[in-house]
Amino acid sequence: MPFFQHLIAHNSAETVWLALALGGGLFLLLVTLRRFIRSRLAARARESSYRLYALVVELLAATRGWMLAAVSVLVAGMNLDLPGSLETLLSRVVMALLFLQCGLWGNGAVRAWLGRRQQEQRERGDGDSITSMALLGFIARLALWSVVLILMLDQLGFNVTALVASLGIGGVAVALAVQNILGDLFASLSIALDKPFVVGDFIIVGDVLGTVEYVGLKTTRIRSLSGEQVVMSNADLLGSRIRNYKRMQERRIVFNFGIGHDTPADKVARLPQVLRRIVESQDEVRFDRAHFQGFGAAALNFEVVYYVLVADFNRYMDVQQAINLELLRHLNAEGIAVSLPASRMQLVEGAAASADAGVAAAALAQPSRP
Repeated sequence: MPFFQHLIAHNSAETVWLALALGGGLFLLLVTLRRFIRSRLAARARESSYRLYALVVELLAATRGWMLAAVSVLVAGMNLDLPGSLETLLSRVVMALLFLQCGLWGNGAVRAWLGRRQQEQRERGDGDSITSMALLGFIARLALWSVVLILMLDQLGFNVTALVASLGIGGVAVALAVQNILGDLFASLSIALDKPFVVGDFIIVGDVLGTVEYVGLKTTRIRSLSGEQVVMSNADLLGSRIRNYKRMQERRIVFNFGIGHDTPADKVARLPQVLRRIVESQDEVRFDRAHFQGFGAAALNFEVVYYVLVADFNRYMDVQQAINLELLRHLNAEGIAVSLPASRMQLVEGAAASADAGVAAAALAQPSRP
């Protein structure tokens, strides 16, 4: 064969045997090194929470023997005088295999990252987001292998320009046809990654307030306070302002009340300290301030600010009720009247005259009694 004739004619026997020994020795060295490093790092990964160990173990597991053999053959061939066409073919094949190996490494990295995120979601009980994460992994793998396939075909001598152009035109057409679905899909991925809320959170979106029950690929379902289920598209949901009360750490409370204008000044001056004592006597509460705010039309107005140190709304209402009762007992004991807003009617002179004229006309229109 021409290849063997060229090999024998342009290379000595010692050179051929040296190249074979070099290629075989390099292959055995790479296989042994891969096994040794993988076993050592696997033990480290089990003993440590350092995630890089697990990632390197995953990448070493994805390293194939044929890739190590291809590298060994390429190194051995570099020490021989080979035909130009064979050298070109060998380098192209090795590069194609290298791209394939890169795809396997990328796939292993995606699998390791996806597995870690899904494990975290299972530990939090967020099972609905696992579907979105699986879809994200599928999209990442699809993009990765598409690039790998194009690079391999290019190395093997295929003209990929027309293929890339057709894929681009087809992708634009598909994107235009399903742009609403893709918008909701990517919004779902954004929710899964950014986590503005998870299942079980109480949120307010526009005029909708309720508990998140399910986060899907296209819609999110919220159980409102009145009992019905509200279904919202993910794109509309992310386009709105979301208020997540489940992540509230403390609640700031401001309440006002008024007392009568005839309350003595010394009692008014003592009332902020009384309010401080009442608020601080409650559990899980931090007092901020209490002030005689000003003179109102019907009352002397007070403003009180405090913090409830838990997010539970029922706990806040219990605290506010206890404060109101203690405040009412103190006001009753001191003889201080709670002032209510008064309804007043004021008639200007012209309006009063018109009203009197209307009353007189109505009296004249009535029939006279016998």
